[in-house]
Amino acid sequence: MSLETDLLLDRRRLKRRLAFWRIFAVLVVVLALAGLAGGSPGIGRPYVARLFVRGVITEDRDLTRALDALASDPLASALVVEIDSPGGSVAGGEQLHDAIARVAAKKPVVAVMDGVAASAGYMIAVPAARIFCSPATLTGSIGVLLETGDVSGLLGKLGINADAIVSGPLKDQPSFTKPLSPEGRVAMQSLVMDMYEQFVGMVAAGRHMDPARVRALADGRAYTGRQALPLGLVDEFGGDGEARAWLEKVRAVPSTLPEREVQSRSLAQRLIGDQLGGRLGILGLPLKLLFSQDVMLDGGWALWQPSGE
Repeated sequence: MSLETDLLLDRRRLKRRLAFWRIFAVLVVVLALAGLAGGSPGIGRPYVARLFVRGVITEDRDLTRALDALASDPLASALVVEIDSPGGSVAGGEQLHDAIARVAAKKPVVAVMDGVAASAGYMIAVPAARIFCSPATLTGSIGVLLETGDVSGLLGKLGINADAIVSGPLKDQPSFTKPLSPEGRVAMQSLVMDMYEQFVGMVAAGRHMDPARVRALADGRAYTGRQALPLGLVDEFGGDGEARAWLEKVRAVPSTLPEREVQSRSLAQRLIGDQLGGRLGILGLPLKLLFSQDVMLDGGWALWQPSGE
């Protein structure tokens, strides 16, 4: 092959590379502009913020910061929290509850429950001034779960012994390699009840109910929306339309205001996350449960968990 042919081929390769990067740059600009124009319709004028809470709730400091910024945004007229979640960690639920409560201290907040808004999913709804649901929504499940396992019987059958050197009798409680001791059970129950009382306190404050009344309802059971309404756990049947109509009628927030989704991730993170989420979604919940908390003592969970027995 001649030198002239080599130069021609190299030139064609270079043109293809340049064309690729030019197209890529144009796409990035278009996506960025679309994100600004489509995702933030309220730029420069009042808007209604919308927060989507989906799936298992865990700690999310980026979301907390985004909500704190929303609370201070003079253009944000209200917040609609749309929930479809069975709950999650107590720490994650409390963190999100408190962030929403800080917004509610400055702006009208309404919650719209979809199919499930139970346990920590209900916890994050209670700061709202008005809670909407459907008659078939599963909600409530006010309670805390701390679950562990014990494989000591299996290890014994396999001839495997496990031991631990601890600084105190409760340091290795709970443990996968031995049964929970009576003292360990008392200590773990104390942790659960302390988190439970925090949960009860949040519901009592948010729903303006007597704590004793909340405790009577808070035995861990879930309620349908139709059951929850007369109990005072929710306010009204309805969805987005009813929520916006209530904001307009009671809080003078025009229903014509555009909406802006509360985002805790950058545009690039959302694009990458959406692509990976579609491919790895089936693994998302197990991974979140495994790695969001410690393995041996995985924290308290405010999670609606129907028994598999």
